[in-house]
Amino acid sequence: MLAAATAATRPHYAGTLHVQMASTVGSLDPADDAQRDTLAARNLFALIFDTLVALNDRGQPRPALAISWQAESGNQRWQFVLRPGVTFSDGTAMTPEVVAASLRRANPGWKVTARETSVIIQLDLPSFDLPGELALPQNSIVALPAGKVLGTGPFVVSQWDPGKKLVMAARDDYWGARPFLDSVEIEMGKNFREQTISYELGQSQVIEIPADQVHHANEARQVRASEPIELVALLFAREAQSPEEIKQRQILALSIDRDLLNRVVLQGGGEPAGGMLPDWLSGYAFLFPVKSDLTRAQQLRAQVPQAPLWNLGYDGSDPLERVLAERIVLNASDAGLRLQLAITNLADVRLVRLRLASLDAPVALSELGRSMGLPAPRFLGNSIDDLYHAENAMVQSQRVIPLLHLRTAWAVSKSVRDWEDSRDGAWRLPDVWLAPGKP
Repeated sequence: MLAAATAATRPHYAGTLHVQMASTVGSLDPADDAQRDTLAARNLFALIFDTLVALNDRGQPRPALAISWQAESGNQRWQFVLRPGVTFSDGTAMTPEVVAASLRRANPGWKVTARETSVIIQLDLPSFDLPGELALPQNSIVALPAGKVLGTGPFVVSQWDPGKKLVMAARDDYWGARPFLDSVEIEMGKNFREQTISYELGQSQVIEIPADQVHHANEARQVRASEPIELVALLFAREAQSPEEIKQRQILALSIDRDLLNRVVLQGGGEPAGGMLPDWLSGYAFLFPVKSDLTRAQQLRAQVPQAPLWNLGYDGSDPLERVLAERIVLNASDAGLRLQLAITNLADVRLVRLRLASLDAPVALSELGRSMGLPAPRFLGNSIDDLYHAENAMVQSQRVIPLLHLRTAWAVSKSVRDWEDSRDGAWRLPDVWLAPGKP
């Protein structure tokens, strides 16, 4: 009996992990600008590709394809020493020349040169945080032989139907040790009902849980949730053109009941947000107010002679965005503002959902600004005060109104062993294994 129990709990090689999700990924090229930056895309890229640097759960850089790095005085010129013996999925060696070409392709503004065992990155401006930036998925090291997209990651693509299905096989020659799983099969574009049926029938071991369903799912399934890692915000199409328009934006920000949105719409699946970064990442999010103040909003509205009708854009394929947008229209109406829903990117103000790109807070803030088309935040140093002042300047620009931070969650079958929870919702599949028998 003891031998049988030990065998049942000992990791072993075998099996296919079946995953279903609502998200879709249309390209397996991390540097493809047309590919929307989503958690699903990042998790898929991490199975196929590696970056020079990885981040631990505290956002600290650790070696990956680079075993060491150093910056010269001024932080504009960096050297990264490459890990020896790494190969791409077709068996070809990872060389400094291929790494340099990959980084130049993803970052046309960088000057990247190859050395004997390293690459040199020369920047136009100093960077305190280049290792953290190199951990971003778009900086994955990619080889492009004859139009193919190859990586050095733990899995290799065996079947790819863009936006629908991806099947990957484990690499026996992976530099970080062979994954326990033989393969991973991912089906995309499945609504929550379809995923739930598949999960209950034992046809999939991992499914995606919408933010507003986490509370209910916890009662019936083994749910693994991240920290709040997705920003929901209102983004204005342009700079405010007058003091009256600035005041209107202030009225809108004061009118929105973020706590009600979280409690009622999300069923507690997120947190109210007054800033861009969640508190668990920045440590100072409490400094940004989140409480609605309808009285103050109405007082400001009385100071604005005319408030034009604004179109509020949202993603029509996202049911959660529609409900949130409808609530925002009602809140604004209570304050005397007129908003109407519009399924268009040409709206006066849009509801946006953006994942935090990194566990490195300055990198995450910079990527949020870039995704929104806002001016890059200015960091005078690398202290927490510098981070706060950069974020506060972004919020005070009147271009964006942060509303909520959402969690991401997955229902994971009991047959999936050694699933490691991560703060940012990232999968750690190379160490996952499947217990014998049905899910």
